[in-house]
Amino acid sequence: MTGLAAIIGGGVIGGGWAARFLLMGWDVRVVDPDPETARNIAAMLENARLALPGLFDVPMPEEGRLSFHDTVAEAVADAEWIQESLPERLEEKHALFRSIQAYCRPDAIIGSSTSGFTPSALQAGAARPEQIVVTHPFNPVYLLPLVELVASPANPRDVVEHAREVLSGLGMFVLHVRREIDAHIADRLLEAVWREALWLVRDEVATTAEIDDAIRMGFGLRWAQMGLFESCRIAGGEGDMPRFMEKSGSCPERPRTRLTDVPEMTDTLAARISTQSDLQSGTGSVRELERIRDANLVAVMRALKWAGSAAGAHLRDVDRIMRDDAVDITRPIVTGAHAVPLDWTDYNGHMTEPRYGQAFSDATDRFMEIIGCDADYIASGGSFFTAETHIRFLQEAHVGTRLRIETQCLDGAGKKMHLFHMMYAGDDLLATGETLLIHVSLKTRRPAPPEGVLAERLQQIAAAHAKLPVPEGVGRSVGQRR
Repeated sequence: MTGLAAIIGGGVIGGGWAARFLLMGWDVRVVDPDPETARNIAAMLENARLALPGLFDVPMPEEGRLSFHDTVAEAVADAEWIQESLPERLEEKHALFRSIQAYCRPDAIIGSSTSGFTPSALQAGAARPEQIVVTHPFNPVYLLPLVELVASPANPRDVVEHAREVLSGLGMFVLHVRREIDAHIADRLLEAVWREALWLVRDEVATTAEIDDAIRMGFGLRWAQMGLFESCRIAGGEGDMPRFMEKSGSCPERPRTRLTDVPEMTDTLAARISTQSDLQSGTGSVRELERIRDANLVAVMRALKWAGSAAGAHLRDVDRIMRDDAVDITRPIVTGAHAVPLDWTDYNGHMTEPRYGQAFSDATDRFMEIIGCDADYIASGGSFFTAETHIRFLQEAHVGTRLRIETQCLDGAGKKMHLFHMMYAGDDLLATGETLLIHVSLKTRRPAPPEGVLAERLQQIAAAHAKLPVPEGVGRSVGQRR
């Protein structure tokens, strides 16, 4: 699903929304009086173009068109989705909603990025309260999948479902908060940690760097894959959660935190935090830190994707939704299309040798799925094993390069499957991978001919591809002259 989105407020959150919508194929109009808005969003888009496509292993839509506007009336006219990302001042949001509803479509959804206000509070005094919902994202919006969707009794079910559909179409994980509550779910948890961290710094128990180390070297790594309660369940050992609760149940009665109180943000405390943060982060600019953050997030989420866990499981679902399963066997078959992820590059600034192998291996797996060698077939006792592979590196691929792999089947008779993969960036051939596979019985672990629909489908494709010209490079060996 694509359309036209209006972004009101082009700061960190609004700019992140603009990048997310644009890269998922939506046209975007931005309104923000700050003269630096266009420059800031351009810098954010540069980061987003490097990071977001690297999460997916299927083609992304063509990027939408971005435009900047002077008035809300210009921006919201005909927009299907309107995202408000103003500072947390309720009166300003109310005034903006009145302006938006004077010019927008009655069926447009107005999403608010608010981290604190409930939808009922936002809807107060609105001409059409049913249009307004909370859609609270997390920074960077273009990369982190979570968005909290909060509705009130004034929102009809079809409005909430349409909002969920749009957000899911952006590749986001929609957490539907079932009851209105200030600060929703995630920010209430974050605020609890933030308050305790302020006390630890104020009382000189820990520095900002030590607190961050405690999170990123310990429970933060667990939380990325299992969250809070599932991590605690494991901590209970074989007794599961009841055992954990038995061991830790006295904690609420013997509080070891200061969450019931808030430290005063004095000038001394603010200066201490700022000084320690400067020492911790060094001289790196915000943009440099953002790129480091994005590279790490992509690497973590791709690892979770490999494991099929947490955010990675969500990314697999997004791939399945975006994948085009149509296959034209009269030409080389597209078996892979994605951007080079940030963690696929090396010290020379281009894609590493093992990643070419991985890309071609993934293409082989996709071809196997197309002919019917899927999970069910493999579970029945048959599969293909790779016998030989030869890769030619012809041109460089860099971070963000949009790759497309086309596969030609050179042989599909008997036990053999001979594939020739061609990796393109646009019309430029970057690399080729020639692979010979043998069909085996997983029971005997020895070669055996495929049977049934798989054998028929493989032979059908091989016969169709036999009519195509033999690609340049077939049969090449190492050191062989052109």
